[in-house]
Amino acid sequence: MAMEPDSDEKPTGGDLEKLNANLHRIEELTQRLVAAFSRKRDIDPGLQGPGQDLYVKAATAMVAEMMQNPAKIIEHQVSYWGKTLKHYVEAQQALASGKLVAPEDHTPRDRRFAHELWQTHPYFNWIKQQYLLASEAVEEAVEDVDHLSPKDKQRLRYFSKQIVDMFSPANFLGTNPDALSRAVETDGQSLVDGLENLVRDLESNEGDLVVTLADRDAFRVGENLATTEGQVVFRNRMIELIQYTPTTEKVHKTPLVIFPPWINKFYILDLKPQNSLIKYIVDQGYTLFVVSWVNPDPSYRDTGMDDYVEEGYLAALEQVKAITGEAQVNAVGYCIAGTTLAATLSVLRQRGDKSVKSATFFTTLTDFSDQGEVGVFLEDDFVDAIEEEVTREGILDKFYMSATFSYLRSNDLIYGPAIKSYMMGQAPPAFDLLYWNGDGTNLPARMAVEYLRGLCQGDKLAQGEFPLCGTTAALKDVDLPVFAVACETDHIAAWRSSFRGVQKMGSRAKTFVLSQSGHIAGIINPPSKKKYGHYTNDDLSGTPEEWREGATFHEGSWWPRWHEWLKKRSGPQVKARMPGDAAHPPLAPAPGTYVHGDSDL
Repeated sequence: MAMEPDSDEKPTGGDLEKLNANLHRIEELTQRLVAAFSRKRDIDPGLQGPGQDLYVKAATAMVAEMMQNPAKIIEHQVSYWGKTLKHYVEAQQALASGKLVAPEDHTPRDRRFAHELWQTHPYFNWIKQQYLLASEAVEEAVEDVDHLSPKDKQRLRYFSKQIVDMFSPANFLGTNPDALSRAVETDGQSLVDGLENLVRDLESNEGDLVVTLADRDAFRVGENLATTEGQVVFRNRMIELIQYTPTTEKVHKTPLVIFPPWINKFYILDLKPQNSLIKYIVDQGYTLFVVSWVNPDPSYRDTGMDDYVEEGYLAALEQVKAITGEAQVNAVGYCIAGTTLAATLSVLRQRGDKSVKSATFFTTLTDFSDQGEVGVFLEDDFVDAIEEEVTREGILDKFYMSATFSYLRSNDLIYGPAIKSYMMGQAPPAFDLLYWNGDGTNLPARMAVEYLRGLCQGDKLAQGEFPLCGTTAALKDVDLPVFAVACETDHIAAWRSSFRGVQKMGSRAKTFVLSQSGHIAGIINPPSKKKYGHYTNDDLSGTPEEWREGATFHEGSWWPRWHEWLKKRSGPQVKARMPGDAAHPPLAPAPGTYVHGDSDL
């Protein structure tokens, strides 16, 4: 006869030891958690959400809608109540049948709810369907609000979605079947590991909750990232200029210099050999220079756009010409560095300086009349708070820039990683792109305000009114050959705005390419992957929509197309140049010292 299980049986041996060890671990972690929270910085509410005026405008518009068109409001409510009540009745009928099954589910597919229990389990399916029905109701209500300007409507739409996304049942342990299943499978070990991950992130960020996106121990810049061979051949307080070692016997006569954005580290262009744009360019036979920007501390408080141009762009151009003996160079600007390259070209034209032969722009905004998705953060409520912050601290800490860009893709860069790390207890992946994404930089106080007020809010470059280096920079002054690449799903530099900026440039030789994917993946798209294609259309005279409708799609990367364009403007082949010369001895091997955050000369 089989023995009945002893209900009073207690854990013994290894189980008891593991339980005691985890209890001790939880107690220690809890103490560390409280200590980490006590160090949390005091963040200005203006940097955490829109100003009260947006809520007032939204509430006023809703009240006006209720007064002027009550039928629309009633229709919304009745529709939502009807859908949610119908689902409730169906769920009750399913339970009454005696079968533990979920009712029929007509809600759209959503990767946040990929676990099969979201579809099959009555409890989880009920929560998911009710959440998606409520989400739909909020979205429809926002879309139907009248009496708001287009900009306020865009902001209301964006921040409403942020609230809806935050309250997803997938974001809470008690309503996440993935996390609960994992906890059962691991006897609760995943929850202990998740708590440890949470405490680690809080301690690493002085009490601020910033989810670690990639394994910080898996990569070392200069060892398994940014490994293309080269030398720092010039350094000042703003830049290190890296010249890369040639891999071909001959190179094109005209050198190429890349200006990456200083809101991130330059090595996005040189992650690994197989996806390195820097290595690709060198292998095509170009003498390549890349600027690595300093990561400013509060001593850079008064550093402005003039300094970035004079000590960054113009200094780099002069050194490249001196080292190669060439009178002209080809220049590339990525994101904010592309915006500033366009302004620099205007300064050069007004000075009669023809140092730049052609310009390439990667995901660059020069026309800010339509700021795209990022525009929700460019109104006075946020910018006023930023100005107060940088006036007080001397810099805009990288924490704020990282948070802003992450919230443009909150499900992918905040909630999804948090679920895996804190609720599932998983270690961050060894992912080079996400490692780079977490390696941010600060912005000097003066520069941040000048950029936000003058370029983003004032749109002064496109209007020909941006004061810079003793001149008034104008987009129409960009009159040399231009190659511009925008990305189809870019959340930071909307491609339509990029297109309109290129249209306003004074050049008669313009090439515009639209890559598939977003701000990073659309640019870091090596031909070997054969992943994302691109669109071309020589007619830039119409609207962005007309350009896109008439464009031709091409499979694969745009890199080879750019190479064909660039080599026609890079002169004949000459003997390959080694980094530096007698007047520019190598100062440090690539990727240099500034990339590690060292601002000491």
